[in-house]
Amino acid sequence: MYRIGQEEIDAAARAIRSKDFFKINGSGREVYHFEEEWKAVTGSKYALLMTSGFAALTAALTALGVGPGDEVIVPAYTFIATALAVTATGAVPVIVETDETLTISVSDAEKHISPHTKAILPVHIQGFPCDMDGLRALADTYKIAIVEDACQADGGSYKGRYLGTLGSAGTFSFNYYKVLTSGEGGLFVTDDRTLYERALIYHDASAIAFFGDQLENVTQPVFGGTEFRVSDITGAILREQLKKMPALLRDLRRNLDALRAMLDSRLTVMPSHDPQGGCPTTLALRFDTADACRAFTARCADRGLSLTVPIDTGKHVYANWTQIMEKRGALHPAMDPFRMAANAGLQTDYRPDMCPATLDYLARTAYAAIDPDADAASLERTARILNESAAE
Repeated sequence: MYRIGQEEIDAAARAIRSKDFFKINGSGREVYHFEEEWKAVTGSKYALLMTSGFAALTAALTALGVGPGDEVIVPAYTFIATALAVTATGAVPVIVETDETLTISVSDAEKHISPHTKAILPVHIQGFPCDMDGLRALADTYKIAIVEDACQADGGSYKGRYLGTLGSAGTFSFNYYKVLTSGEGGLFVTDDRTLYERALIYHDASAIAFFGDQLENVTQPVFGGTEFRVSDITGAILREQLKKMPALLRDLRRNLDALRAMLDSRLTVMPSHDPQGGCPTTLALRFDTADACRAFTARCADRGLSLTVPIDTGKHVYANWTQIMEKRGALHPAMDPFRMAANAGLQTDYRPDMCPATLDYLARTAYAAIDPDADAASLERTARILNESAAE
């Protein structure tokens, strides 16, 4: 969480004081207004606020008709929720390498496309933009869908376009750790009317037909889904967060660029598919070996600067996705995608060493978090520590 304060407190209080903060209401309609305001900012045609990024991912895949017998390509470096959204539909995730930017490798993704591939799920991890040009060309060639996981990249961009708006559908997260936050929350966006209608039905199947006019002009038949609806308290908070997004991203970019400009030539910044885009929350440094990376971070720690080596980030590394690696996709055997007859023979030969390039990149990279509120003195101190540690 970066910037949250009295404005969000007042917004939540406004929703509560209305005594009418169920999503469908005749008072503040905070969720509705947030969705409209997000669309106005990013240019998406349709948006649905939900309980989490996982909810948005699952809704997107469901809307695309993903299910048993299908494969969805996911990168080896992402939070486990990305892969679990695939199994939630009855499909199976196909895990592929990242490239040197720590985002999905287009070339390795292509190697894993099969007649069963229904979608590819690029993840803008840490705000790093994926190679969306390459992925869109791949999707066009093989006639597969793209669902962007922009859950760690709220407001980020790729070549001037908002991340999450470049595929068939896009998803975002607003939990405590994200750029914008309401404690918990997620967003589904698309320009495809059919996908929107299906996601609408799926994300609130038990109430969608009974409250308000949500099914007005909806032509897709209703079907059984789940309940990922949020209240107007969430919507009210996010309306204030969205107002802060432009300045927040501007200040993140300013401080990232300032820090990079002060780095010693002995330090190598990880490459990017759009160095001036993405969501600039992280300075990523790349080293020749894992040992060199560890030694550098230890020297920084001795000087009072804590860095993160992404190989250590637990459930963000595919080898630590217990439910996936051990093929336990559901409690009931009949609901477990890994036991479904329709999925027999699909690409589920998961091994801890199956993506060696990704593991290597993760072990040779160090992250320094960017503080949007850091002043010049703080940035100079960080640069000094990084440079002194590189000089030893």
